[in-house]
Amino acid sequence: MANTFIKIASVTVGSGGAANIQFTSIPGTYTDLKLVHCTRTNRSVFVEAIYLEFNGSGGTAYSDRLLFGTGAAALSNNSSSQANINNVGITAGNTATANTFGNGEIYIPNYTGSQNKSTSADATGENNATDSYMYFNAGLWANSAAITQIKLVPVNGNNFLQYSTATLYGIKSS
Repeated sequence: MANTFIKIASVTVGSGGAANIQFTSIPGTYTDLKLVHCTRTNRSVFVEAIYLEFNGSGGTAYSDRLLFGTGAAALSNNSSSQANINNVGITAGNTATANTFGNGEIYIPNYTGSQNKSTSADATGENNATDSYMYFNAGLWANSAAITQIKLVPVNGNNFLQYSTATLYGIKSS
């Protein structure tokens, strides 16, 4: 069975930066979603985590399991009863090498189904030869609603910088 990726929408952050990147009015005509991001923030560190939220829903309905490497060590983290899926991505902070962006992909299967929604994500952020981080995340939104909105936000409340991009694809089985 072949899969077809169809671009739903793309966001490029303008010169003023943006507190988040959002996709709204996501149609329910696909089987799965894939979100690809290439971002940088104004936080004065070389990497920063990104969190994910669906349908404007906060509360305690999110959990995730994270495995990450720092270039020097492998670590893991488990979180539950959260207001979002933490650490779904990693991005370059403002002190990273100039013009270096973090990047990643988030896969959301069966986003219109009537069961809880799972995610899988991988991302990397680096500072040329001095530091790098790699994230692998499995997340869960304990909600049966179809996903119609997605929001990416830097974890520490900073802004995505100009030229940060994110593209949302719908996937159809054919």
